[in-house]
Amino acid sequence: MARVAVIGGGISGLGTALMLGRRGHRVTLFERDTRQAGEDLDRDFFHWDRPRTPQAVQPHSFLAPVRTVLRAETPDVYADLLARGAREYHDFDWFGEHPPYRAGDEELVTLRTRRIVLEAALTAAVRREPGVEVRRGCRVSALVFEAGRPARVTGVRVGTQSHPADLVVDAAGRRSPVPAWLAAAGCRPPVVESHRTGIAYLCRWYRLRAGGPRDPGRVKTGSAAPYALAGVFPSDNDVFAVHLVLSTDDPTRGALTDPAVFEAAARRFPATAAWLGLAPEPRSAVLAMAGLDNRWTAFADDEGPVVTGLVNAGDSLVHTNPTLGHGVALGLRAAQHLATHADRIAEDPVGYHDWTTRAIRPWFDAQVTADRANEQRLAESSPPPDRRAAALAACAFDDPVVMRARAQVRHLVRPADDAYGTDEVDRHVTAWLAAHPDFSPRYDGPTRDQWDALVAG
Repeated sequence: MARVAVIGGGISGLGTALMLGRRGHRVTLFERDTRQAGEDLDRDFFHWDRPRTPQAVQPHSFLAPVRTVLRAETPDVYADLLARGAREYHDFDWFGEHPPYRAGDEELVTLRTRRIVLEAALTAAVRREPGVEVRRGCRVSALVFEAGRPARVTGVRVGTQSHPADLVVDAAGRRSPVPAWLAAAGCRPPVVESHRTGIAYLCRWYRLRAGGPRDPGRVKTGSAAPYALAGVFPSDNDVFAVHLVLSTDDPTRGALTDPAVFEAAARRFPATAAWLGLAPEPRSAVLAMAGLDNRWTAFADDEGPVVTGLVNAGDSLVHTNPTLGHGVALGLRAAQHLATHADRIAEDPVGYHDWTTRAIRPWFDAQVTADRANEQRLAESSPPPDRRAAALAACAFDDPVVMRARAQVRHLVRPADDAYGTDEVDRHVTAWLAAHPDFSPRYDGPTRDQWDALVAG
């Protein structure tokens, strides 16, 4: 069994440490923050200043791999998550009655909850795990190296103390200092691919009022204008988020941080208007997040691993813009693979690097492609997609066959070309178009003139 040091106590770090500990490895997790997610979810969510983790207060919907990994590896965590208020939503729930079952349908489930709920459940489980020691308030300041070609990492340093390890896992997140440490030690540099996204997010949290209406009815959770997207994230414990997405260059972006302007704009989109029509209680200011990128960081190049004894996971490995919600799903998949193959990875990480390229990298590439299209569309207020492409999206909400394909793409089961490129899906979209001869692509949000007048007013 390996001695493992995990740098970073976010979701990926906690998940990695817990799964390793349950396989008998001796794990020490180092987290610089002294605070941890606890029993008071609202206090921790709304009143914990976390400048290094801006995504913590943004809305989340956890995709199927999160549920699949937790149920397989840590069923107690999954049960705790549901007990704390997380809710399951199957993509077929849109139809009320599910269609005839096909293999794999049972996995197409979203977990509707705030990120803090998953953090709290993982934190509680890690506290109970005898093979895992958590050192909070401990900032790892350096790696310990053993000379070689390539060099080997043999532990971490906290202040003046060294902590030996057979394997070090960098789960320090998107701002991880580890690549800089490798460069300072004279290692070949990690291979970093970064794509800046010109997309900004603004969200506000609400809670349904006691005794008030609970359900907006059969309403889609997303709407669009040529220059903006709007959506709702139903969450745990009667909480939900309304969010707006637009170009970072949009001149109205700053005005939307005013709650009155934000809510007036959100009420012009059908999806968000339906939820705001329930007269919910506002629970936060308008929370903005921008300056995002999609970044892939590989500790291996064409010559092989740049170092041994060290691998990365979570946002340290792959950081994606949250439009597709891939982050936690990819992080827990990597954590599961690390825990399953820890002894082999400690001896030689080449297999892990190969696995991340096969299993994780394609979803990074898909995110980059999607974000480039979204950035261009929002910046240029592009017209709707062509009739058949628009029909594919619309048809999913009428036809379970197309909804299944949509869900398989959303939940990282199949790439879009595979899921949508079948003869069956093609037949169903063709039939839907024939049944809707007057269908034409259109946006359901306000025009640009309406938007500018609203914001100016």
